[in-house]
Amino acid sequence: MAGEAQCLSYAGCNFLRQRLVLATLSGRPLKIRKIRAKEEDPGLRDFEASFIRLIDKLTNGSQIEINQTGTTLYYQPGLLYGGSLEHDCSPSRSIGYYLESLLCLAPFMKHPLKIVLRGVTNDQVDPSVDVLKATALPLLKRFGIDGESLEIKINRRGMPPKGGGEILFACPVRKVLQPVQFTDPGKIKRIRGTAYSVRVSPQMANRMVESARSILNKFLPDIYIYTDHMKGVSSGKSPGFGMCLTAETINGTILSAELASDPQGQGTAVLPEELGQNCAKLLLEEVYRGGCVDSTNQSLALLLMTLRQRDVSKVLLGPLSPYTIEFLRHLRSFFQIMFKIETKTPEEENIGGEKVLMTCVGIGFSNLSKSIR
Repeated sequence: MAGEAQCLSYAGCNFLRQRLVLATLSGRPLKIRKIRAKEEDPGLRDFEASFIRLIDKLTNGSQIEINQTGTTLYYQPGLLYGGSLEHDCSPSRSIGYYLESLLCLAPFMKHPLKIVLRGVTNDQVDPSVDVLKATALPLLKRFGIDGESLEIKINRRGMPPKGGGEILFACPVRKVLQPVQFTDPGKIKRIRGTAYSVRVSPQMANRMVESARSILNKFLPDIYIYTDHMKGVSSGKSPGFGMCLTAETINGTILSAELASDPQGQGTAVLPEELGQNCAKLLLEEVYRGGCVDSTNQSLALLLMTLRQRDVSKVLLGPLSPYTIEFLRHLRSFFQIMFKIETKTPEEENIGGEKVLMTCVGIGFSNLSKSIR
C-alpha cells in the first residue's frame, strides 16, 4: 500500500519522456491518463510505444500496463540493468529523441551500457546525434562520467522519412557524481562543425560550408567545418543534407546549432546556401543567449546537479526553454528538490541576453547496484 500512496498521476501525452525517466531514477510508480483521449486517433503514438519498449529493455523487473485504447499508461519502474542492447527506433522521430533520455539514465545502470540504435539520425524536430555527441558528452565529463568507454559513434546516417541510420552509444557507470561550479562561460575561441549529405551530390556539403563561413568568418578566424558524405549502405534509405555547428569557449563551454533539409517529398525545397547561412545565424543566436550549457542540454545539466552528493552545485544558463521549465516542475514532484534561480541581466554580465544562475544542493543519489571496487 505504501507504494500505491506514492504513485504520481498525470494527464495528457506531453513530457512523457521526462516523466518516465524521472520515475525510473526515483523508483516511484507513475500513471498517465487521457493520452490524446479526444483525438480521432487516441492513445500512444508509435514513437512513444517504441520509447516505452526501450525503457523496458534497459530495466529489470519493470511493470508496464497500457489499456486497450492506449490512453492510459501505468509504469512501475524496475532496476536499471544496462549491458549490451539493440533497439530499432521509430522513423517518425529521430534517434536523438531516444538518446537524450539514455544520456540521463546510462550513468546509473548496474552494468555499463552499450547500445546500438537504428533509425533516423538527423531530422528537423529532435537534437541530432551530431549535436548530442558534441555537447552532451563534454557535459557528462564535467560531472565525472568519463573514460574511454564514453562514446557516440555514427555508423550509418539516416534521413527521414525512411531512416536507415545506425549509431553506437556506450557509457560507463558511476557510483556518485562530482560537484560542479560552472558559472563563467568564457569567450568563444573556435567554431567546429559537420556538413553532411546522403544520397545527394557531395557538392551540397561544400556549398553549405562556404555559405556558413561567409557569415562566421566576420567574427572568428578559427573555423573548421568537416564535410561528411556517406555512400552506399552507410547513407541510409532517404536523401537529404544538413549542418551542425558548435562554438567552443576558452572555459570548455560548448554551444550548438543545427539545421536539416526537409524530408523527401515534404515541404519546400531549400538551397544548401540558405541552409548554411541560417545555421550560422542560429549559432550566433545561441551564443547571444549564452550560458555555460546550450539550450539542448539544460535539462540534462539540471538532472545531474540534482542527483549529486549533498553539496552545492551552480550552473549559469541562458534563458530557460519551456521544456526545461516543465522539467524543473517534474524534478520537484519526483525528488522534492527546489532550485535557487537568480537572473543575471546583460549589464551585469556585459554580454548577450539575460542569464539565470541555477543553484541546488544534490539529493545524495547513489547508484545502489554499482558495487564499490
